[in-house]
Amino acid sequence: MVQLASKQTPVETVAVCDIWNKARDRRAAQVRAAFNLEPQIYKYSEEMLARQDIDGVMIATGDFQHAKLCTEVVKAGKDCYVEKPFANVLSEAKEARDVTKDSKQVVQMGSQHRSQPYQIAVRDIIRSGRIGKVVHVEQEWNVNEERWRFVPWDVGVSREMLEDRNMEWKEWLNRPSQLKEEDTDWKRWLLGKPDRPFDPHVYLEFRLYKDFSSGLFDQWMSHGCDLVHLWTDEAYPVSVVANGGVFTWTDGRENPDACVAAVTYPKGFLYTYKSIMSNSYRSFSRIQGRDGTIANYGGEGASLFTVSKEGGRDEYDPYGGGPVYKGVPIVGTGNDAEELIQVPGAAAPNSLGPDDDDVSHVVDWFAAMRNRSQPSATVDHGFSHSIVIIMAAQSYLTGKKLYWDPTAEEIVDHPVPQPG
Repeated sequence: MVQLASKQTPVETVAVCDIWNKARDRRAAQVRAAFNLEPQIYKYSEEMLARQDIDGVMIATGDFQHAKLCTEVVKAGKDCYVEKPFANVLSEAKEARDVTKDSKQVVQMGSQHRSQPYQIAVRDIIRSGRIGKVVHVEQEWNVNEERWRFVPWDVGVSREMLEDRNMEWKEWLNRPSQLKEEDTDWKRWLLGKPDRPFDPHVYLEFRLYKDFSSGLFDQWMSHGCDLVHLWTDEAYPVSVVANGGVFTWTDGRENPDACVAAVTYPKGFLYTYKSIMSNSYRSFSRIQGRDGTIANYGGEGASLFTVSKEGGRDEYDPYGGGPVYKGVPIVGTGNDAEELIQVPGAAAPNSLGPDDDDVSHVVDWFAAMRNRSQPSATVDHGFSHSIVIIMAAQSYLTGKKLYWDPTAEEIVDHPVPQPG
């Protein structure tokens, strides 16, 4: 992304840091090709952060490492771009947020959809009151694959192995890996987590293991609830309850391959999030208001939205004025006045939306660094999405409905009076 950004603004990558030697070498080769310079290569971050000529650092590590490394970078006096989730441990989220807000550093969350024009347009439509008071936001983002069990550039793995369903999962889990313990620093990678024997697949496929990630909650719901916060101008939930399990990919993973979470918010609406990894049928998001509906076609970050009067007060039930459908594809009636949301000057919308290499978010960070202003995805936004996903993961693991105490900033198991 920095290479793409360099076509719009003067910037270059001057150093790479990774405790795994093969990852360091791979990234260094990418920098040489992109910028025609020889980057400094570091095994440990404190060595890199001691350099005075580095303005900003991008953190793209394991979920459980983000907040701790962000704290380290900010304390070193560097600006920071930190991938989502911001944190999956509440105490670490608080520390990283507080350290950042007590500093002069510019920290951008890797929640790139906050810089994308269609998501902002949806927020503005909701603010305008066009669909009335929001009562429900629903997201369902699905795939049909053993997500995160396969690491494409770990060359000890082949697609043929993945497609061979006759292979026992234990045999598959013990497949040869390019990662050797002597080529990295396992204890440093654990970064304070309880010691355990070296396992290259835990190291590379950490999203499947509950000590290091909550999987779907960390990876996708972090984007989902952040969009809800963007669209509705909310910052924290009232309550969260979640369920799910491992129903298809019984390959030793600890995190669910299917999950659902129900979240309530202070403004008085319900947010439901669902993902399954066993069927990829028509992912969508839907924002329901008292006077109409905004529908999104596609999964995370999709830019294809429509806005209509469907579901509003004139259609109080199917037998009392609502549309009756008799064929597919389903198209709303003319009375619903459904229209495609268009943003002048932006790329045409589609059900995929920009990919993860969308450069606009990184350019936004660079502009904020130069102007010493707030970026589009601040540390407060990161803290907000962390609250939701931490509560969802804890609810899933404990089977309890959980509540957020906004005054004490703690997760509790009983309802809490809301401010105001």
